[in-house]
Order: sequence, then C-alpha cells, then structure tokens
Amino acid sequence: MKITNLEIRKLEIPFNISFKHASAERNFTESILVVAESGNNHKGYGEGCPRSYVTGEQIDLSMAFFDKHKSSIQTIENLNELKVWTEEQKKDIDANPAAWCAIELALLDLLGKEQGKSIEELMSLPKLKDKFHYTAVLGVSNYEVFKKQLQQYVHSGFNDFKLKISGKLEEDIEKLNLINKLGDKGSRIRLDANNLWYTPSEAIAYLKQLNANFFAIEEPVTVDQYDALSTIAETLCIKIILDESFLRKEQFEYIQDNPEPWIINLRVSKMGGILRSLDIAEEANRLNVPIIVGAQVGETSILTRSAITVANTYGNILLAQEGAFGIHLLQKDIVRTPLMFGKGGMLSTSSLIGKQGLGLFCTI
Repeated sequence: MKITNLEIRKLEIPFNISFKHASAERNFTESILVVAESGNNHKGYGEGCPRSYVTGEQIDLSMAFFDKHKSSIQTIENLNELKVWTEEQKKDIDANPAAWCAIELALLDLLGKEQGKSIEELMSLPKLKDKFHYTAVLGVSNYEVFKKQLQQYVHSGFNDFKLKISGKLEEDIEKLNLINKLGDKGSRIRLDANNLWYTPSEAIAYLKQLNANFFAIEEPVTVDQYDALSTIAETLCIKIILDESFLRKEQFEYIQDNPEPWIINLRVSKMGGILRSLDIAEEANRLNVPIIVGAQVGETSILTRSAITVANTYGNILLAQEGAFGIHLLQKDIVRTPLMFGKGGMLSTSSLIGKQGLGLFCTI
C-alpha cells in the first residue's frame, strides 16, 4: 500500500436532541475525520472524538498531532509497520489517543480495501457474529424529557439501562423509580456519575439514599482515586466501572492485585484505536475483568463499526455495549447505511458481510 494523500478535518453534525451529563452538554458532534487515499484510488476513513474532560484533548491539539506526524505516517505500507509505528510513538499517542484513533482507523480501512479483506480478516480476528445488543443510555434531562425517552426505550424492548445521575437526590430517585416502574422485572440498571464527588464518603452517603437496585456505578469520584473506588465498591457491594480513570494499559497496575470489583469501559477513541483497545481487552481477559465497549456521545458509524470489532473479539468478557445511536441522535450520519440499534437494542451486521475494510460507504 502506498498512501498518496492523508487529510484531517473537523466533523460537526447537529444532534436531534441535546445530550447532557455531569461533565458536559452537547448539541452537536465534536470530532475529527481522517481520510487516507492510496495510489489505487481506495479511500480509508477514521474518526476520533477529542474530549478535554476525558483525555485532556482538544480538536486543535489533535490537528497539531496530525501535522506533526503526517509525513512519517504516510510511509506506512502494511499492518506490521502500523503496529511498529504505534509502539514507537506510544508516549505521543498516550497524550493524543483520539487523534491517533482517527488516523489508525483510516489506515486499517485503507489496508483492508487494498487487500480485499475486512478489518477482522486483516488482523486475523474472529469473523463477525450476526447481532449485537446495546444499552439504553439516559442522560441528565428534565423529568418530562427523561420520561419520554425512557418510554421510547421501553416500548422498543430495551431491558438494559445506563442512567447518568445529576447529584440532585430527588430527581435521581424519581428517575430510578420510573425505570423500575416502566421497565420489566428483568431490567438491569447501572449508574454513571461522571466524577460527581470528591471523596468516597460523599459518594457512599448519596448512593445509599437512592435505595435502588443497581449493579454498578461508573466514575463516582474524581479521576484515578483507585483506593477510594475500592472503598465504595466494598461498602456498597457493587461493581465500579472505570472510564476516565482507565485510558492506558499501564493502569492495570492499580487493579490487577484485586480485579474482582472492576469493570472497564473500553471506548475505542479514548484508548487510541483498535489495536490498543484489543491489547487492553486481552489483558482484561487474562485478569477476568469484564468490559463494557462504550462510546463517545456523537460518534458516527465509523467508531460504532470499530467498537464492534472489539466486542466481537472479546465477547466472553463483554458485559454491555453502548453507542450505535446513528440518526437516532445525529441529524445525519456520514455513511450510506448507518449502523444503529433497532428494536430491543439489537444491531445487525448483515450490511457488513463480505465488505472490505470497515465495510462502510462514506458519503462525505
């Protein structure tokens, strides 16, 4: 493969509805798109979502990372060289994971098209299974908006719910009660606090008052407080989902001695692409730590597709999947056939069968 052109651009698509949580509110995508073109006129597409409150990234910094490394990236000709480059530039990728994610996905898509292979075939991974099941994600919104969204999820057959809590006790209790009222008896609930509290005692006191049946909470306190998180898990007998507190493989050192309380929210963009995500999932598998294959709010089908590769490969430790909103959330996607969940949160991969690279036809 010879890369003849490599470009980056901002990707801003309005949402159909505003999405809010404790750390941010969004009305449109804030992403980057990378396009890699070969001498055979194939094009590969990659996406990344820089988030200052997750990895410290901003779009202008992602653009600077791209400009810095563009010339050396264009010399990459095969999968092995891509892996070597990733290892050699590890420190810089650690600081710019979303930027590298967009570049890596574009190169993998292009390599697959050049070789006439899906990215699973390209990387010698298991063949895609037929269907994937997604979680209903409920953001911080007023009660009437929340009720309408929940009713739509329930009517569509969802039974797995992630609720982003606000820290306003009466509101959070009211919403949890509504999920229990409208959802079926087999519904599963987990919470996401988006780093609401500073100390474990604050978090424990609040969560006890919810008096609700949830099996896990994501990021209840400020980032990287592993001892505090362990205390919360032990006191409340629940699992802790690591998101902002787990960005790199090296962070296993904080949980490997006692892996039982932990779940890792593995989002391809924040981890720095598919290769690094697979590496983290492999270590999680070794330690028997479950994973949630998550998503950044506003992802297009490109990142949805890349996450499917990870979920498909490590289904044995997969606890849940998030994302695949497509045009449920976006006013438009950038592919001809958006990847998005349907009834019951199910997504079919039938449109990807026999396709090369990521298997998506981009219209941008």
